[in-house]
Amino acid sequence: MTSNASAPPGRRETTGRQSAAPALSLPRQAVSRTIGRLQSEYQRDVPQAVATVARLRREAGRDAHVSPTAWGLDHLETLTGLREERRAAEAEIGGTGGVSPAYFSSAAYTRRQEREHREDTAVHIAVTLWALHQQSLRDEPMHLSGWPLGRSVRRLAHERTGRHGTGPSADRGPGDDTSRPADRVEDADETVRRRFVRIGVASDADVLATRLREMVLLLRSASIPLDYALLADQLLLWQDENRREDVRRAWGRDFHRRYGSFRQPRPATAEDAPGTEYAPGTDDVQAEDLEAADADS
Repeated sequence: MTSNASAPPGRRETTGRQSAAPALSLPRQAVSRTIGRLQSEYQRDVPQAVATVARLRREAGRDAHVSPTAWGLDHLETLTGLREERRAAEAEIGGTGGVSPAYFSSAAYTRRQEREHREDTAVHIAVTLWALHQQSLRDEPMHLSGWPLGRSVRRLAHERTGRHGTGPSADRGPGDDTSRPADRVEDADETVRRRFVRIGVASDADVLATRLREMVLLLRSASIPLDYALLADQLLLWQDENRREDVRRAWGRDFHRRYGSFRQPRPATAEDAPGTEYAPGTDDVQAEDLEAADADS
């Protein structure tokens, strides 16, 4: 019988016809745990959670760890705990007697520091954006699985025009062409679409965080949710210039995909694995005007 004692956190060994379950990235795990607890308590008006969410809102736009006022917040502690678990697992697998191989060379140490900085950034941006998004909203959760950024923005763009729905006759106005679906992408609000394009062409993490913050405030005004665990995963990949196109592709596909019920979450699947995008369809990316948006930024 194969032992699972040495398997890394989030991954299990299997035999026979079973396949290994893909490990979730540390940012996704940290965001899921942090928001999962805070969101429930905030909606119940638990005083400590309300105070924590207020602190998180004030940290939006500031660097994780660099801002002393962020020290002691749950999301950073959760990420640190997960990181220690990963180090222990890596050390055990490497047979280094509890000393991480990253300490054996300056190059390995530098790579690890860079990886951890990206993880810090991804988690901090995602959780502080959620805190802004959830502000004063007690009836509905603003972190909801199955709502990638493109889907949420598409919903917002159609709510702005009053043309959204789940069927061919939804939200019709007098004189509307009944042969045309109510939620065609061509009917999306142009201002929202342009803001989404500006997110896609952000040049660095600070600019990206600022433009995401602007979009989140619009989503809050319309009570439209967002999958912040998935967003954290995408923010981690976005910081790697070799993976940035993958993230843009996911955003473009999700924006051009037609969805069903407004509040129907997608069940967790293997697509939630790190290094993958939420893209259950085969739609091509249609992110026009990227170069033009660069000129506008």
